[in-house]
Amino acid sequence: MKVKLAHLADKQDRAPRHKEESLLQDFEKLLSSKHGVQAFRSFLRSEFSEENIEFWLACQDYRGTKSPGKLVPKAKRIYSQFVAVQAPQEVNLDSETREAVTVCVSEPTPASFSAAQQRIYTLMEKDSFPRFLKSSYCLEALRSL
Repeated sequence: MKVKLAHLADKQDRAPRHKEESLLQDFEKLLSSKHGVQAFRSFLRSEFSEENIEFWLACQDYRGTKSPGKLVPKAKRIYSQFVAVQAPQEVNLDSETREAVTVCVSEPTPASFSAAQQRIYTLMEKDSFPRFLKSSYCLEALRSL
């Protein structure tokens, strides 16, 4: 009895050859990889939307802040850099989310930017990431692995 295993070989051929390659195909994994973030940042820079990844990374850093005394200056810096109207790297937030963050900044908690960070994450995942996967930036990152 002969069994055809060609379909298994095809799946192996299509599977990422390196761990890093698979990181570039999944948005959450992409953001957990230094190499992935670099490639995605370069792509966003080319689209004039680098502020999104910069904001997301700043929020990640903020959420990891252990010292309560450091929350206030970090919150003010993130707010003035990314959230305030006419901020130097203003991110695209709806007015409701922007207002909620504005209120939270006066007495910041580790979760002060969570809703805004999630909005920007979703924007990048649904809008920018599919274009990134088709871009020369992704191809170059894959080649360099």
